[in-house]
Amino acid sequence: MVMENETLFGFKLGPMNQRRLQNFRKNRRGLWSLKIFMLLFGLSLFAEGIANDKPIFVFFDDQPYFPIVQALPETTFGGEFETEADYHDPFVKSLISEKGWMIWPPIQYNHRTVSFNLPTPAPSPPDSIHWLGTDDQARDVVARLIYGMRISIIFGLLLTAMSAVVGVTAGAIQGYFGGVLDLIAQRFIEIWSGLPSLYILIIVSSVLVPSFWTLLGILMLFSWVGFVGVVRAEFLKVRNFDYIRSAKALGVSDAVIMYRHILPNAMVATMTFLPFTLTASITALTSLDFLGLGLPAGSASLGELLAQGKANLQAPWLGATAFVSLAFMLSLLVFIGEAVRDAFDPRKLFNGDRS
Repeated sequence: MVMENETLFGFKLGPMNQRRLQNFRKNRRGLWSLKIFMLLFGLSLFAEGIANDKPIFVFFDDQPYFPIVQALPETTFGGEFETEADYHDPFVKSLISEKGWMIWPPIQYNHRTVSFNLPTPAPSPPDSIHWLGTDDQARDVVARLIYGMRISIIFGLLLTAMSAVVGVTAGAIQGYFGGVLDLIAQRFIEIWSGLPSLYILIIVSSVLVPSFWTLLGILMLFSWVGFVGVVRAEFLKVRNFDYIRSAKALGVSDAVIMYRHILPNAMVATMTFLPFTLTASITALTSLDFLGLGLPAGSASLGELLAQGKANLQAPWLGATAFVSLAFMLSLLVFIGEAVRDAFDPRKLFNGDRS
């Protein structure tokens, strides 16, 4: 039975969307995967408060300080240097403990912090301080995993959203107007899809310094093509329906017809496509980082962690951590995609109770 006045994030849902939401909830694996993924992503957004080489809060000489958002010189705590305080320095710790106290994050290292007091040469195995060990540059693996997961998910979400906007727009225009425009656009897409994107990335990386936005722009140039087919097919099918012809006869503009009357139908196929596109986007960034063509050196990255595992076979915790975390995250996204696909499946949408 469909519940009345059911809402999602404050928006009232119609009967059709209520049933889709119910079908999604019935898929327990997809529902729990969504909850776990949102939890992990939410925690990664607060990475600075979880893994940082600066205290969250310092109470010194009856004054509160927040080093996590403030660059405080050592002289603030009675030291000698005007440079920013190193809170891992025993001297600075003793100065603060004499007149106050401080609260550290659970992990006292960020993704760039180098540990100089390791019991063994880097990469060092897991211990009570470095829960998953350190990499070959003596950086904490847990911290790099948290920061790397955040940048991978944000990159994937942005790439998926931008690709969907461009792809849906292109597919809608092709499918609605058809004719010579559709023919020329399809030939262009065939040629564009045949371009070697990896070689183009190599060429661009030799000219420009790879960055987050550079990679995002280059990958978006090729990833939007995947959305065109499903949207174009829906517009080609629906544009000749009677209610579309009636709207045209009443003088409704093409833009309004495309947006209000056809696009909602096309978005059904697009929504089922989004989680799998997000998976592919994260995998693309990871692959580029693994090959050394991705984010700048020193950036937290799952692909860079995989590359370190390949280069340091004597440190199996590096490759195992990267593989397990990446496989787990991608599996969650695949399960979410399957649940979304089932929720929008017309065969399941109208089975059972029709009340």
